[in-house]
Order: sequence, then C-alpha cells, then structure tokens
Amino acid sequence: MKNNKQNNRIFATSLLVSLILGGCSFIPSRKPVLAENAILATDLQQQRAEHNKAVVVDFYQGVFLKHQVSSYADQYLAEKYIQHNPHVQDGKAPFINYFKAYFQQNPEAQNQIKRVIASGDLVALHVHSIQSQADRGKAIVDIFRVENGKIVEHWDVIQAIPEQSANANSMF
Repeated sequence: MKNNKQNNRIFATSLLVSLILGGCSFIPSRKPVLAENAILATDLQQQRAEHNKAVVVDFYQGVFLKHQVSSYADQYLAEKYIQHNPHVQDGKAPFINYFKAYFQQNPEAQNQIKRVIASGDLVALHVHSIQSQADRGKAIVDIFRVENGKIVEHWDVIQAIPEQSANANSMF
C-alpha cells in the first residue's frame, strides 16, 4: 500500500511538472476566443455606427434639402428628443413647428453635407447652410446621438462664413 501511494505521488508530481513545463494541450486557450470576440465586437460597433450614419444622413437630407420636416421627423426623431440648440425646444413637435416655419420664411434654404463622421451612437455632420442663393452661408457642425434607430439628442456649432479670410483655405 505504501508503495502504491508513493507511485501515485510520483506520477502526480511528474504529470504536474510536465504540464507546467510543457504546457497543457487539453486546457483550452482563451486568447483565440477573446481575439475573435474583439473582432466581432469591433464589427458590431462598425455596423452600428454605419447604421446610425445612414439614419442621420437620411433624416438630414429629408428635412434640410427636401424640406419634408414632418415625415422625416416622424420617422427618425424620438418623442423625447433632446435639443441643445438654444433656439429650439426639446421634443419632436417643437422641432417640426420650428423648421416648418423656418422653411416657410426661407424656401430656398439648403444644408449641404460636406463630411460625415460616425462613432458608436454619435454622428457628426460638417455642413454648408444657406438661406438663399445670394447667401454666403454658415459652416455648421451638427452632432446627433442615436438610440435604436431614432435620433434622441442634438448639438450644433454654427459659424458665419466671412467675406474675407486670413488664409486661402475654404471652410469646407
């Protein structure tokens, strides 16, 4: 019996040493699983950002080029839409009311998207906005937050395009 216990200890010790020194082929490695999950997560994030980008671009073109405020707002704005522009109240209905009145007063107004950047739930547009063909316009950066295919929040930064510039670069 004593010999049997000793043989078992020797066997267990040698097995443990060989596993430590030689690695263990039957213990699954987590690295490939983690790498695969990271790739899947990155792909999912990219797909979500691309979807959010498509939502915002379609909304923006529908409202600011086609002037179809109600139909595009109904399709894309959340009921509890949060607005950070100090001239427009929170909510879908105030957005619709504000821009319907704006386009009635400025029927030639157009906002042309120059650049689109999307990351996660945020989409940023770099835009040239004019009220008429005679207007130099404004450079705008609009930032939208999207949840579940709906625009839930908006910020903007607006800068008038000056007649003269200290450099030869366009604002776009």
